[in-house]
Amino acid sequence: MQDLSFITGWIDSFLSTTCGLAPWLTITIECVLIGLGLLLMYALLALFYIYFERKVCAAFQCRLGPDRVGPKGLLQSFADMFKMLIKEIIPLNRVDKFLFGLAPFLVILASMLSFAVLPWGNGLQVIDFNIGIFFLLATSSIGVLGILLAGWSSNNKYTLIGALRSGAQMVSYEISISLCVITMVCLAGTMSVSEIVAQQANGWFIFKGHIPAIIAFLVYIVAGTAETNRGPFDLPEAESELTAGYHTEYSGMHFGFFYLAEYLNLFIIGGVAALLFFGGWMPLHIAGWDGFNTVMDYIPSIVWFLAKAVAITFIMIWFKWTFPRLRIDQLLSFEWKYLMPLCLVNLVLMVIVITTGFHF
Repeated sequence: MQDLSFITGWIDSFLSTTCGLAPWLTITIECVLIGLGLLLMYALLALFYIYFERKVCAAFQCRLGPDRVGPKGLLQSFADMFKMLIKEIIPLNRVDKFLFGLAPFLVILASMLSFAVLPWGNGLQVIDFNIGIFFLLATSSIGVLGILLAGWSSNNKYTLIGALRSGAQMVSYEISISLCVITMVCLAGTMSVSEIVAQQANGWFIFKGHIPAIIAFLVYIVAGTAETNRGPFDLPEAESELTAGYHTEYSGMHFGFFYLAEYLNLFIIGGVAALLFFGGWMPLHIAGWDGFNTVMDYIPSIVWFLAKAVAITFIMIWFKWTFPRLRIDQLLSFEWKYLMPLCLVNLVLMVIVITTGFHF
């Protein structure tokens, strides 16, 4: 498979050699370009997921979905984006202005930092160090701070209830997600994202890890859906009870930040699942099928990663438009009484599989 690091190598060579820039200036420009690239992907993926979910929802409900703006409604998401950009940010009385303004930026910061760790392709990874998975878990936990600050600083009982629900839900289901991630880290023997992908060159972990890997994936999908506050776990934003939950008082682009972060967190959950269970950008290889493996290698690595992440997020969207919303006591009981004990037992089972050499 082609190594896409030649793109970054060419840019570095052009700036340092051709343009003759100083090393510090070269690194600064490269960091700016990487930041702009991440922001561009961030925006494009959010627009894609807004359109994608609307069409999936319409299909489940036997409707057409967006079909007015652009062919097949393709420009509807762009129209909504421009509307959001030009909407006025309404100032409110009796709110903590500093924390009220800080909250949406914390939510965006958490998703952007997690976004940068994902292995986009062969040679296309922004951050790669030996504790990449630990960094990913740490940065993804920042988002709950923004949600709690948004609910408290708004000085509204509905936003406060929504924030408390979201905090309890995200902290609870973060445990199951972390245990599932630890289970796969035990199988890989490393927390380096690039090493985890490299170890799946001859078989994805979902196949190599036997039953513990399958159980970890199923629990991860359920816990990830709850972690992103999506149906049937969307109690923090229950429209029939709390108006819009913790972001009721937000308007304009501040509301847009929460909206963007929700869809990007959905992609991050799918991207991490693709990394840990389905080989990241690694193509599907079957031992002995050399011709098939050669054809799979022609597909660009970034296409493999995006296709896996989108397929996994489709399952999570499927959940939302299939199951009814749970009560808060049902949601928390499901985590503490069932998912967390199952994850602990599964972690022990994975350790037994590894120590006995039963995995592929």
